[in-house]
Amino acid sequence: MMTLALAAQPPPRTPPEGPLRLPNGRSQTEEILKADHEKSLRDADDLMKLAEDLKIDLEKNDRHVLSVGTLKKLDEIEKMVKRIRGRLKRF
Repeated sequence: MMTLALAAQPPPRTPPEGPLRLPNGRSQTEEILKADHEKSLRDADDLMKLAEDLKIDLEKNDRHVLSVGTLKKLDEIEKMVKRIRGRLKRF
């Protein structure tokens, strides 16, 4: 009975030779890394702008008062940092 169950299983797949290639001949991994790098640069630029806006908001407000807009900026900064970190950890 054991040999019958083993014969029904498909043979193990062998890994493909080398990196996956796109139709244009470029490495799929390299293209993904390039796109992620560009997105991270854009997000970092947006992050810097938000951080400047946050600094201005904090300087304007009293130390006991925090606006809802400032809290939303903090949430957005946190989301951007997590997105960038996730991209950088992927590979």
